[in-house]
Amino acid sequence: MKHHKNKHKGHKGQKSKSARLNLSLFGFHAVAEAWLNPKRHIHALFVTESALYGFEETMKKAAEKGLKRPDPQIIDKAALDSATPPGAVHQGVALSCQNLEQMDIRDILAKIQNNEKTTLVMLDQVTDPHNVGAILRSASVFGASGLIMQDKHAPDLGGTLAKTACGAVEHVPVAYETNLTRCLELLQKEGYFAIALDERGDAEISEFPKYEKAVLVMGAEGDGLRRLVREQCDVLARLPVYGAVPCLNVSNAAAVALYAVQKP
Repeated sequence: MKHHKNKHKGHKGQKSKSARLNLSLFGFHAVAEAWLNPKRHIHALFVTESALYGFEETMKKAAEKGLKRPDPQIIDKAALDSATPPGAVHQGVALSCQNLEQMDIRDILAKIQNNEKTTLVMLDQVTDPHNVGAILRSASVFGASGLIMQDKHAPDLGGTLAKTACGAVEHVPVAYETNLTRCLELLQKEGYFAIALDERGDAEISEFPKYEKAVLVMGAEGDGLRRLVREQCDVLARLPVYGAVPCLNVSNAAAVALYAVQKP
């Protein structure tokens, strides 16, 4: 597809005539970060007239970076409502784009081999896109170097997940692995210390040393970590609990744990 340079000043875009939209991303932050990511190949930007004004600054930044992007297509809010999941907060902006290149753990290790300190997050059977998106957002905020998921039943990195991640999909590499236990073995051979988050942990996560290379392993709510994954980890760590409710949602727990392992 041929791309054309944006003419954002005073440009109201082309009126979209498409009745059926193939949307990859929606929501302002998810779309804006993808728009500014040179590794994203973008087919079309759909935006309401009211949202176009707020998106012009992002379009300007992309033009300043020399990114070639298609002209925006003006669309009615009702059309976006019908093209996104029920209840989705699309904020009047959506993209049709190619997925980012799929990675495995060796790809991530190659990218971060020169980092002085690296923390990875591994999710065992965490498949809810809201939870994974929130964990990706926390991973970006606290400087994690990557996220690892089992390729079976892994949620798509677009749509609701990307909206919840608020643009973190563009910044935190995600690796898909067939066998998480073997992946942990590989990481441990590379010098990573595997910390499993478990409410039955041997000690609170803040009591462990600060490792230069750590992988934080988290399981799905209810079932927790599978036995083989848990046994492969070096330690079981728990979060401090002071109130009546004994545990956190997995995405909230990930944020607390990431802060604990990243804290100097």
